[in-house]
Amino acid sequence: MPKRVQVFDMEGNKTRQMNVNENIFAIEPNEVVMHAVVVNYLANQRQGTQSTLTRTEVRGGGRKPWRQKGTGHARQGSIRAPQWRHGGVALGPKPRDYSYSLNKKVKRLALKSALSSKFADKEMIVVEDIKLDSYKTKTIVNMLNALEANKKALIVTGEVDNKVVKSAGNIPGVKTSVVNTLNVYDILNHDALVLTVDAVKKIEEVYA
Repeated sequence: MPKRVQVFDMEGNKTRQMNVNENIFAIEPNEVVMHAVVVNYLANQRQGTQSTLTRTEVRGGGRKPWRQKGTGHARQGSIRAPQWRHGGVALGPKPRDYSYSLNKKVKRLALKSALSSKFADKEMIVVEDIKLDSYKTKTIVNMLNALEANKKALIVTGEVDNKVVKSAGNIPGVKTSVVNTLNVYDILNHDALVLTVDAVKKIEEVYA
């Protein structure tokens, strides 16, 4: 039996119900896979540009501070050794690439799990279409208020719509996305998932 979801207009009025693919929106969410994909996403976002100077890279310290024996001090070869003030850092971070890849099956299962989780928790809202005549933040705010999605909301459209992107861009907690850039982290990181009917159909085309 297909799953059905309520469809709204931009004013929050119920317009109709539509069927959604239960293999995408009604599977048993796999939390282990979702966690793995979120960790992978965050790792791939890391720049890895942090860097510290080792004893060989700190300026100075070329001369032995005192002779090897007879001073009563411990032997020292350089004032830039890690135990000295202004010395180099031992085993500090160096530039590196933190990114790694997961296979496609894992990514697909995680996305389906995230969508199903939102559907099951009644945090997925489907809108007929989001049409703006001009760049107007107030229109998006009013729509989200009408849909009771005025907390952290992720708005997903089928195609890039610059009016929607720019109108929602300065609303705190609101982010826009299109189907081909949708990711598990963004879905789980927002309280409400607002999808257009076109976005739902394209998700079903790609992931069915």
